[in-house]
Amino acid sequence: MRLWTAISLLLLLPGCSGVGPSGFKPVNPIPAAEFSHQLFEETLAAHVKDGLVDYPAIETDDRFVGYLTRLDLVDPDAFATRNGRMAFWINAYNAFAIKGILDGYSPVSYVGRYRYFIGREYPVGGTTITLYDLERQVLIRQFHEPLIHFAIVCASSSCPRLQPWAYQPQELDRQLDRAARAFINDPTRNRFDRKQKVASLSKIFDWFAEDFAAAAGSTLAYVARYIGDPELARDLVESEYRIEFLEYDWSLNGIPPKEVARDGAP
Repeated sequence: MRLWTAISLLLLLPGCSGVGPSGFKPVNPIPAAEFSHQLFEETLAAHVKDGLVDYPAIETDDRFVGYLTRLDLVDPDAFATRNGRMAFWINAYNAFAIKGILDGYSPVSYVGRYRYFIGREYPVGGTTITLYDLERQVLIRQFHEPLIHFAIVCASSSCPRLQPWAYQPQELDRQLDRAARAFINDPTRNRFDRKQKVASLSKIFDWFAEDFAAAAGSTLAYVARYIGDPELARDLVESEYRIEFLEYDWSLNGIPPKEVARDGAP
């Protein structure tokens, strides 16, 4: 069990797998001003329903292949706005997470999680990056925005639901707010017992507690910002709730591809 414990801890430690790309040099680049997330938007609209992903359908959709190709043909640093860069990386993460599943990787087991998040690299901007570094070294380190934790989806049942649309720079603030509210108010992911004063939260709030505390003073204060029930939101801030974290379900968030290698081995 020591091996599995070590791998599990490795996945939770910041900066354990190196740094993200330090420069991008795409071949025959697409100007950032001409880059579009439309192909991914169409893919998600066609094959994602209520958070469930039809992986076999995506596998045969040329629009998804085309979008992955375009991710490698643009310099992510060339987008003019912060929202443009953030939307790019959120969509890239979600697209690569899907691609990993299609390639036979899986985060279901400890070994599978290592291979899925750290052992697999994806082409972007003329270089490569892992899912782990994309999240930790790019999204978290560069943007300091806790809302990303409700937008990126690692193909697992306890992750936020994959939305049937791509994140767009001009709509990003609204989309991130919508994703946060959907996740936090989902009783399969977070539950609140007002009588016993217990908040049963997703492990995401445990793994990234520092991000939420830095933004709002405490995890519960952050959660309260997005609670749909005003009385519950007020109670979470004014009363002393005990936090417990729900077990994370790493099973696939949809219909599996026709052939998936065991434990993520290609």
